[in-house]
Amino acid sequence: MLESDSDFISRVLQSSSEQESNWICVDYDFLESSGNKKRPLDEEVEEHEQDDQVKRKKSPQHPHTPDIKDVQHALENSDNHGNDVDYNDPSTFMNPLDRELTISCLLHLSRSYYGTVACINSSFRSLIRSGELYQLRRQMEIAEHWVYFSCSVLEWEAYDPYRACWITVPKMPPTESFMCSDKESLAVGTDLLVFGRELNSYIVLRYSILTNSWSPGVVMNSPRCLFGSASLGEKAIVAGGTNAQGDILSSAELYNSETQTWETLPSMNKARKMCSGVFMDRKFYVIGGMDSNKEMLTCGEEYDLERGSWRVIPNMSAGLNGASGAPPLVAVVNNDLYAAHYADKEVRKYNKDNNAWVTLGKLPERSVSVNGWGLAFRACGEWLIVIGGPRGSHGGIIELNSWIPNEGPPEWNMIASKHSGSFGSELFPSRRI
Repeated sequence: MLESDSDFISRVLQSSSEQESNWICVDYDFLESSGNKKRPLDEEVEEHEQDDQVKRKKSPQHPHTPDIKDVQHALENSDNHGNDVDYNDPSTFMNPLDRELTISCLLHLSRSYYGTVACINSSFRSLIRSGELYQLRRQMEIAEHWVYFSCSVLEWEAYDPYRACWITVPKMPPTESFMCSDKESLAVGTDLLVFGRELNSYIVLRYSILTNSWSPGVVMNSPRCLFGSASLGEKAIVAGGTNAQGDILSSAELYNSETQTWETLPSMNKARKMCSGVFMDRKFYVIGGMDSNKEMLTCGEEYDLERGSWRVIPNMSAGLNGASGAPPLVAVVNNDLYAAHYADKEVRKYNKDNNAWVTLGKLPERSVSVNGWGLAFRACGEWLIVIGGPRGSHGGIIELNSWIPNEGPPEWNMIASKHSGSFGSELFPSRRI
């Protein structure tokens, strides 16, 4: 006997809630990430009890993501309930559910389940892969924030704070020279871009959350590494860095993930590498870095997308990083700029009016780094996330600590942890995955 439409889809979703999906579903404009280019994580997903000094709290719940029972209720109350459909027929498209109702359900369903929905038949799979749902979610301002990071040369992982689970991304295609080169990463739209070198040229590998696969990406007009970058929606900006000849650049480019094209922007006032980038108040900021004379820059620069011009901001990054340290660890939550001062293990907030940094409190006690390498500081929706943890001769623990900024000092909650066989000493920022 054939199942009704709601029974079938609900059964599929209920089944997926009992096991992790192989698909990675991340909001286009909040793909957060950090990376490590040296040492591997264990592939097996594990949970480990921590000592009494660390409190672990329940992962946050997403206000826009309904429970599976809510979606099932909507399906059961459709006007077309009760008709039999052969869902094994690849030509079937969502009948007897009308398309509008089905899309409405999927828009409010956690995208952790999109991979399972895509397995129903070819029509559902085409809908998921088309990107239409992601475009509609952006218009409706529905966002799910996941943290992506890499602690191995070819492996990326994601953590979903709403379902409190780890997701493994397919491995990148192996190329020996790419594996050994410095790499940068950038999350934009439905893409994850990983930049590196192969022999004497730069290459880009592109991971699509629509197809759950890697493919060659489009190289910049002026290829580079060690740049600052950030994304806003389907667009991203990269600025500064060094080219293949080692020249430090002042040039900048804008990437459109929907058209997969690069557009050259006006150059910054100062050339810089080892800098960081953020979007704040719909403007792009480059913070810190090193100039052509190997001097540390304390100024920042603001790019106004509407005017197409740069403005220098003196002392915007004073003291945030050193000559041998990681680029400034910065993140933006609710259009406020925060920084992790790795030398003093402090969290600081930028005062836009006074162009000054104010100390709020301490980083998590177990956030270990070597001049900032091995530590990631990211925004994930309304949370600030610190990724790091203790290391030893037999490996270490990767810990994700979160805090929702408020008027008081930071109160960090450990929302996840994972054993690492040999946790690396560097986490390279992508935009910052």
